[in-house]
Amino acid sequence: MNKFEAVILLNPDVSTTILNKEEESFLNSILKNDGKIINQEDWGLRDLSYNIKNYKKAFYKFYQIEIIGSKIQNIKKNLTQNEKIMRHLFIKVEIHQELPTKMIKNEEN
Repeated sequence: MNKFEAVILLNPDVSTTILNKEEESFLNSILKNDGKIINQEDWGLRDLSYNIKNYKKAFYKFYQIEIIGSKIQNIKKNLTQNEKIMRHLFIKVEIHQELPTKMIKNEEN
């Protein structure tokens, strides 16, 4: 099993119900591909560095997962086809960083 950290940006126009449904769908896709969620954080609605499809904000979700590297492609394909997901990024890491991340720590200050 490889360790990955993933960030998913969701459309800011979605309702809380749809947001939760999309998150649940992502978590289920990890489990279906024999992966497991180690930790997750909700970074909330944040400004984008640049506009994506005329949006200036997005909902950010952060995940620490363990999964076989070859199975990531299946998950990426599903995320790319989902219109509610604006961007996604998977980064392979040696060890997961401690939570809370800097994004959450900055909010607390």
